[in-house]
Amino acid sequence: MSDKLRIIPLGGLNEIGKNMTVLEYGKDMIVIDCGLGFPEDDMYGVDLVIPDVTYLVNNQKKLRGFFITHGHEDHIGSLPYVLQAVNAPVHGTPLTNGLIRLKLEEHSLADTVKLVTHQAGEIVKAGCFQVEFIHVNHSIADSVAFCVHTPVGKVILTGDFKIDPTSPEGMADLARLGELGKEGVLALLCDSTNVERHGYTPSESVVTESIDRQFRGCDKRIIITTFASNMYRIQSILNIAKRHGRKVAVTGRSMESILKVAGELGYLEVAKDLVVDISEIKNIAPNHLVIVATGSQGENMSALSRMAFDNHRQVNITALDRVLISASAIPGNEKAIGRIINELYRRGAEVIYDKSEGLHVSGHACQEELKLIHALIKPRFFIPVHGEQRMLRTHEKLALQMGMSPKRVFVGDIGQVFELTAKTCKLTGETVPAGKVFVDGYGVGDVGAVVLRDRKHLAQDGMLVVCVNLSGMDGSVLSGPDIITRGFIYVKDAEDLMEALRYLVNDTLEHCRARRIKDHSVIKNAIRNDLSAYLYKTIKRNPMIIPIVTEL
Repeated sequence: MSDKLRIIPLGGLNEIGKNMTVLEYGKDMIVIDCGLGFPEDDMYGVDLVIPDVTYLVNNQKKLRGFFITHGHEDHIGSLPYVLQAVNAPVHGTPLTNGLIRLKLEEHSLADTVKLVTHQAGEIVKAGCFQVEFIHVNHSIADSVAFCVHTPVGKVILTGDFKIDPTSPEGMADLARLGELGKEGVLALLCDSTNVERHGYTPSESVVTESIDRQFRGCDKRIIITTFASNMYRIQSILNIAKRHGRKVAVTGRSMESILKVAGELGYLEVAKDLVVDISEIKNIAPNHLVIVATGSQGENMSALSRMAFDNHRQVNITALDRVLISASAIPGNEKAIGRIINELYRRGAEVIYDKSEGLHVSGHACQEELKLIHALIKPRFFIPVHGEQRMLRTHEKLALQMGMSPKRVFVGDIGQVFELTAKTCKLTGETVPAGKVFVDGYGVGDVGAVVLRDRKHLAQDGMLVVCVNLSGMDGSVLSGPDIITRGFIYVKDAEDLMEALRYLVNDTLEHCRARRIKDHSVIKNAIRNDLSAYLYKTIKRNPMIIPIVTEL
């Protein structure tokens, strides 16, 4: 153990989001990123999905800190929940820490968590590790990759990145990555999100030109939605609005919060009198107004969703609106976005969202950029991360095309342990607790597989409750059986079926009484089994059946 580095992904492999990676050597441990995922369609009632951090809790004496690559939810979203279980310093760049601070304040943790701010180029000591911050391009400012100097060699974790020569904050620091490659890199853990796409990711400047084109000659009110964290795009919208003589109003909590943080930290330059409060838009002519809104992913309570469904207090969508959706759908959100687009069309708005319009570019590297990173870094070992299985396998194939030996490329899964020395890397076969923890309201982890299965059952088949009151003397029926249904059938249209069910329950109770069965659990099971068999036989339905037996 003392001479081996352990790399343990707790999230971000075989899934999109929930990124979290542990590096452990001897008595020291650091964590790279702490993100969340969003619930899938069959996760009824679940708000967020976070990583299982049982391993961190069990080894918290070793934990030297969290190091965060950038401020997107899939990299910082779990921090408020994880830091309640294991408290350690959080290291990030200025904007990243500004966004983290907002989250900590919402969860009353701002005074208990140590936030340490660094600039790209700094090296931070954390136990036996030295973590170097390296500037990269992404769709949010202040993004970094990490080179972790360990006792057995250098490990580079790219985080989310692309290579953008025209980025407002300068191109990714390829020179430093090349220097590290010449010095020798033990292992590379690289973003696989866009590995299936050929070529290069277009520059953000392409989007600026496309948005400007939508403003030219437009005599309508413009409503634009994008990722709130994309400072460059928001800055472009502000500049374009000013150039075309339009005022800007912002709506949506996350957009307002991020703009506040970005403004305070100097990441946005806002011309005087350009931005107006959303409550003042009625006094501005439609062709002199731009509304920047949340909702690019079709979120139910977002500003754009409320506009589309006529629930927004200040904005009513009409034929005098041009709506620009400057974002691509995160996998799984396509239906929600489509639903909002349909509602916008229903209200007569002009909606522009097609990729051919150039309103969005990705923040992730495509194949040619990934090849460049592999060529610069020349790692001894390669572990693809941040992607589903097909993405990880495609990235494995790309590494082999770049000349790496199949014996030096490792595709793993969350919870698996990679063990490295200065000359070797292997999957040990050991696993640590890893998986999905569900956040439902204020509850964290109290919704598990059993509860989700019940919710799915209820959603698909409904519920039937049977209430009956028995005599404590002889087991005879004193009142009932009363049958209540929810999401199963409309009772008024199925009176014959309800009467048959009551008759069946009475028959079951009489049978139990004849056998002198007084155990309520046995009686409930008998009612449940008889009703379930009858319902499936007669109408091919299988509702959740809940018998309630009381005794007087």
